[in-house]
Amino acid sequence: MEQLLGLPVLASAHGGEIDRLIILTHWLMAVLLVGWAVFFIYALIRFRAGKNPQASYIGLESHYNTYVETGVAVIETILLIGFAIPTWGMVKNEFPEESDAVVVRVVAEQFAWNVHYAGADGVFGRTSIELIDTEINPLGLDSSDPYAADDITTINQLHLPLDKPALIYLSSKDVLHSFGLPEFRVKQDAVPGLIIPVWFVPTLSTADFRKLKGSETINYEIACAQLCGLGHYRMRGYVTIDTEDEYNTWLAEQEPFGVAGEDDWEDW
Repeated sequence: MEQLLGLPVLASAHGGEIDRLIILTHWLMAVLLVGWAVFFIYALIRFRAGKNPQASYIGLESHYNTYVETGVAVIETILLIGFAIPTWGMVKNEFPEESDAVVVRVVAEQFAWNVHYAGADGVFGRTSIELIDTEINPLGLDSSDPYAADDITTINQLHLPLDKPALIYLSSKDVLHSFGLPEFRVKQDAVPGLIIPVWFVPTLSTADFRKLKGSETINYEIACAQLCGLGHYRMRGYVTIDTEDEYNTWLAEQEPFGVAGEDDWEDW
């Protein structure tokens, strides 16, 4: 059914719940489409002018339509209360403990995704809007803060370990953006002035994703799902899911804040 609906590859632990809701909703839509189409054709034939030369002002006396409408309302209520609300509650309320997760800040701007890791000390360095420099310090990290010394920042590159909760604090520097990860079934608006948490557990590594798709160059992508300006079309980031050892190796290879130069921004 996922292939029939054209859903992306499933790569997160909670994605199955989302897909199930999508599939059940489409089954209901399919039944309604076929049912109303059959009824429409029946009505055209049954009440054609040739068989009913004189209009009837009494109308239908049966209550079948009431039964059908009640049935549809009951099914929609079951989908909402039995599936949609529990799934929403799990994704939006049952956040993992920070000690059990990889905690990352993602700051959207026209037209890039700034990614901020806390470094070895596990504490994010202080940031200030006055210190923002789009070329060398897009996050406005304060170099005088000792906690900022080992922080790691990237642009349009989000690395996460496999099978471990990823807790992302999402924000925006300018306008409304939308953080979309199709394969992980994640989509959340980045709203100026707000810090919004979102989380998921990656279950399919980039290496396995490439094998599944039959391509050695394909990557998980971060899409901006909200029109955010003239450069919206090029606001594109990438997600790499590695084993925990590979992820730790990648972290160790990154230059901390204060050491990295302008090349990171120029590469984008």
